[in-house]
Amino acid sequence: MTDSSRDTPEGAGWGSAERGDYRDLMPQRTEKLSWLSPRTLWSARNGVLASWFGDPTGRTRERWVAQRAAAGAPADKVIRRTDPDRFSFLVIGDTGEGDDPQYAVVPGLLKEGADTRFAVLASDVIYPVGSADDYGTKFFRPYRDYRAPVYAIPGNHDWYEDLAGFMRVFCDDAPPLPPTPAPRALTRSWLRSLLWHRPRPDDGARLDEARKLRADAAQQAEQPGPYWAIDAGPVRIVGIDTGLLGTVDAAQGAWLREVSAGSRPKILVTGSPLYVDGEHRPCPIEGGGTVDDVVRDPAHHYVAAIGGDIHNYQRYPVDVDGRTVQYVVAGGGGAFMHATHTIPRVSVAGVTEDDFRSYPLRGDSLAFYSALYGRRLRLRRLFTLTQDEATAVIAERLGIRTGRDPGTGARVTRRTRLVAGLLGTARRPERRKRFRLPVRRIYTQVFSPSSATYSPPFFKSFLRLDVTPEAVRLRCCAATGNRAQEVDPPVEDEVTIPLV
Repeated sequence: MTDSSRDTPEGAGWGSAERGDYRDLMPQRTEKLSWLSPRTLWSARNGVLASWFGDPTGRTRERWVAQRAAAGAPADKVIRRTDPDRFSFLVIGDTGEGDDPQYAVVPGLLKEGADTRFAVLASDVIYPVGSADDYGTKFFRPYRDYRAPVYAIPGNHDWYEDLAGFMRVFCDDAPPLPPTPAPRALTRSWLRSLLWHRPRPDDGARLDEARKLRADAAQQAEQPGPYWAIDAGPVRIVGIDTGLLGTVDAAQGAWLREVSAGSRPKILVTGSPLYVDGEHRPCPIEGGGTVDDVVRDPAHHYVAAIGGDIHNYQRYPVDVDGRTVQYVVAGGGGAFMHATHTIPRVSVAGVTEDDFRSYPLRGDSLAFYSALYGRRLRLRRLFTLTQDEATAVIAERLGIRTGRDPGTGARVTRRTRLVAGLLGTARRPERRKRFRLPVRRIYTQVFSPSSATYSPPFFKSFLRLDVTPEAVRLRCCAATGNRAQEVDPPVEDEVTIPLV
């Protein structure tokens, strides 16, 4: 078995490794997506508008659901499959940038997924705004050789064009929604409507040609809407749509409570993780309650809650009234990497550093970003930290035992401490100063989204879940963009979740 990042730096993809063959899968020309481009930021403005002028997602979602019901979708929104009691499936989160990091995941995914029955895309299928014409290079082409169906839940980026592209691809080529009456002038809704980003009139002109890349009968999947449940073997997988702002509307909340009833073991898949970056984010439901209330209810028998949106892997085994629910972040499927070195020392819901798992490791994350900004700022000698230096300064700042030993020669110097601070590395709670400049917040909210990179290691990941009547084995498999990890994807984390 190939070394993982917890074993060696080479297992993390560092060193003079041979680049993988993933580029053979890519189109000859790809658009390099920049999250600092004014054009990109302007096209993705709907999330900001929704937070300022009111979020229309719930009403739009209800219209999509009503349209699908009129077309014959099952009222309970349950997909009933004929999988055996023992089967496997994949979960891939935040995939669709259409560049090197997304395609670097594909060789290992095809290898590990060759015998799986289906895959689930968890959040943000297409960046930057979910355009239908982007599905060719960002969905159909990368997964053309995956021979099983793919189901999906939308993320906030899929909602930036009111979910039109997503519904066409995953929901039986759903036609556009009819226009709504214009809001009254000089209201918040009127102002939002004036600024709202909508699909181009000709969006989707290339979609029929793109569909030919995944045209086999075995690859087809039809889902009843943007949220659904799948009955597969002994488990029920429940997928929810958290829209633009990470919330659930009242109608979907009522459905979630209804579909969660019963003794069948359940796995939640959501666009907004419930535990992430050392914090609890329970996800409010319009009208009262939270998604996590539903997950924690012992009558509902949830064993795991898997969320996308954050572009890395994290796992929190939370004790809920004597049983363990695995809360997982699984957004490493292709988009730029969100840093893990900014995660504080974990102490949440009884989960400590000894229980917590992440990929990339914090030291690898800090080394990655130090090299990235060393190149961008042309300050390589100042900024660039070796993997051992980064790991050592992480251990000092957080007071933790790191996932990989930094080695006896690693030194923590003024320079390494300065770089770690400038790049938003968290500090242990007792060393935080009350009036310290909020470097971590500035870094994570402003600089981190510009972190797209085109040379390995990429620190991408996907999940493989092996289901039996007794348990689910969840494994986080890594993709670095290097050949060694393509041939034999390393397992960065593994946990067995009892079902009985």
